[in-house]
Amino acid sequence: MDYKYLIDLAIILLSTKVLGLLTRRIQMPQVVGALLAGLILGPACLGVLHTSDFITAVSEIGVIVLMFSAGMETDIKELRKCGIASTVIAVMGVIVPLLGGWLLAHFFNKSGDPNTMLQNIFVGVILTATSVSISVETLKELGKLSTHSGNAILGAALIDDVLGIIALTIITSFADSSVSLGMVLLKIGLFFVFCIVVAFVFIKLVRPWMNNYGKDLKRFGIWAFVFCLVMSYCAEHFFGVSDITGAFVAGLILSGTKRTSYIISKFDTLSFMLLSPVFFASVGLKVTIDSMSTSIIVFTLLLTLVAILSKIIGCGVGAKMCGYTNLQSTKIGIGMISRGEVALIVASKGAALGLMVPEFFAPIIIVVVATTIITPIFLKLIYKYQAAHYEDPIVSTPLVERMEEKARLDYLAQKASFDQAKNLAKRERDERINEYNKKYGLDLKSDDFK
Repeated sequence: MDYKYLIDLAIILLSTKVLGLLTRRIQMPQVVGALLAGLILGPACLGVLHTSDFITAVSEIGVIVLMFSAGMETDIKELRKCGIASTVIAVMGVIVPLLGGWLLAHFFNKSGDPNTMLQNIFVGVILTATSVSISVETLKELGKLSTHSGNAILGAALIDDVLGIIALTIITSFADSSVSLGMVLLKIGLFFVFCIVVAFVFIKLVRPWMNNYGKDLKRFGIWAFVFCLVMSYCAEHFFGVSDITGAFVAGLILSGTKRTSYIISKFDTLSFMLLSPVFFASVGLKVTIDSMSTSIIVFTLLLTLVAILSKIIGCGVGAKMCGYTNLQSTKIGIGMISRGEVALIVASKGAALGLMVPEFFAPIIIVVVATTIITPIFLKLIYKYQAAHYEDPIVSTPLVERMEEKARLDYLAQKASFDQAKNLAKRERDERINEYNKKYGLDLKSDDFK
């Protein structure tokens, strides 16, 4: 058995932490340092680390846990308020990148393949993808996940995932006769029905039991993790929906219980120590810089620019149409920039069906990494600008209220314990002084020793 994965894991954890601290010193989110660690140590630079089945599996669990935690920290009522707005934002965030990617590929694709038209459209399909996990981690680090903009980003990303699946199915159905658009749409509908049924059973049967259970709470972390993994598996295996969507829905179902804050604390520890560093580093490890022609280099630069602007413009215009301010619209557009693992999965699917021009695959990977690194940097800058001018109000969610109440109760308990210890010490001192007075015929008082 090869144990190299142990030293690889040690290098990833150390490098992501060190670079994360360095990026924090220059007032950038630590996730940027973790992404740079994978890029610097990967095949693109030093070649110390390479992707492996182990790293891929751990990184997949990492993004699942990340989205599961985001679901638990989301207020369903507030998310419901953003429903229409999130739909409009997601639709605009699909249309604009799709058109931008297709037009750019049209000018650079000279392959002469019979499927040239489909290949060009497929580049646009790849750009429609959104990997909200990077934005979620950044917003959590900035303490902005429970803002109106944060909820809109989460909702839009969920709908964007479904729209991306539909767009991918439509384009692949032209290249693969075995793909049925009607069956895919049916599975997506059944997935949401499945989620509603699971949520109903949980609210009626499981939630009352969780709220009233007063014994050892450690088992709740295990049960929650099992539920997260089962929902992720069901989403991907039975309904063809992304596993991270299943994880997010599982988190939403578990949100709002008396045990939610406890479960979140356990998953935050797991994610911080192992899963998140591996996931973010794995993105950088996917970059390989082969010999590229001048034309492909220009295509890569333009594709990166289109990938960034199309989401900012598309999602930003959608948010503006729904009544968000200019600053909020910009934040939402920036939060949707990252393509992450979603775009890589879509690109791999297209390559298997002959819809991906081989020369375009390296540029796509570079775009994925570039947008992933740029997103947290841009989010940091826009929130820094906001702090200097005006504040985006924090949404008072039940989870926030419970955490504030817990902090208040902890403070009162600590204060009561301190006061009790102080009074006990005073009584013991007075008793000792009285003993000395009786024994030696003195008239000492407590104030004499202050």
